[in-house]
Amino acid sequence: MPQGISKRVAQQIVETVKDVCNHNINFIDAKGIIFASTDASRVGDFHEIGKQVIVTGQTIEVESDNSYFGTQKGVNIPFVYKGETIAVIGISGAPKEVRQYAYLAQKITALILREHEMEAQSNSRKEQMHYVVRTLITGEQVSHNYFLEVLENYHADPSADYHTVLVQLDARYNPSNLSLIEQHIYRAFDKTGSALSTFQYPNEYVMLLEADKLEKYRYVLQNLADNYRDILKIGIGNAYPLKKQSQSYLAAQIALRSLSAGQNMALFESLSLEILLGSITADAQSRFLQKTIAKLDEKERQLLKVYFDNDLSLQKTCEQLFIHKNTVQYQLDKIWKISGYNPRCFREAVILYLGLRLS
Repeated sequence: MPQGISKRVAQQIVETVKDVCNHNINFIDAKGIIFASTDASRVGDFHEIGKQVIVTGQTIEVESDNSYFGTQKGVNIPFVYKGETIAVIGISGAPKEVRQYAYLAQKITALILREHEMEAQSNSRKEQMHYVVRTLITGEQVSHNYFLEVLENYHADPSADYHTVLVQLDARYNPSNLSLIEQHIYRAFDKTGSALSTFQYPNEYVMLLEADKLEKYRYVLQNLADNYRDILKIGIGNAYPLKKQSQSYLAAQIALRSLSAGQNMALFESLSLEILLGSITADAQSRFLQKTIAKLDEKERQLLKVYFDNDLSLQKTCEQLFIHKNTVQYQLDKIWKISGYNPRCFREAVILYLGLRLS
């Protein structure tokens, strides 16, 4: 197979050239073997003139079919890649008819190869960036020189502090329009000017955002959160140098876990009690809920929430719920009996409050 040219690319070349000249096109490798053709029956055949073109580097025209082994009449032109003749483009037909397409075929081949080269380079750079971002957020070691080279490629300041921005899709959500949602996530990332991002299987999108840009572009992330309120949530870690982004990533995870019902975006720097709540493991959370509010129904939990929101004021709770003071007292006593914790006792009320926040 010619250097830098895959069979898929070669087939794309011959089909593109045929669209222009309406003649069968062969792509012949350095051994004289046809490895791509618009005439599928010729793929794999030896092409004697094609081999001669490789050796001489000169265009050879054939006036009649079968005058050379495996060769039909036509024009066979060398294709030079990085100073070396690596393939031959054969255009089938009377030379006086197809000669005019020889230069065009070379140009089309060069353009298609250049396009694929640029795509490959772009993919390679993206893979480098993804590797560096994943390495930073997991705290793995990476070559310092390689690290600086990738950052330079993406115009990222290695001396700045960064926030890890973590966008997490609901694992239960299996949308038919996932590609559209991904486009919106990456579009939001692009608007911030940060090129440092990656995808973490199965449902996390990560971006490293310079600390001095967070306030300027916070609205972009908030809009993303608002537009997909039931589908995704966003956690933003605190600012650290790039080499300590694993700490910012952990903070972003805590911010995500701190989110309560109705919320889907949190900054670690804005958290207080939520830092503790977000740090609790799922198993510990489940055990705590079983010991506190698991036996309370939705109505009893709602009364507790209003009671705590009003700083344990019976009067304000009554006014907000439009119920009599005696009814509130009765319900609080019932909650005490069911849960074992008295919501009118400060220390025990704190335990019930934490249970509500964790639920």
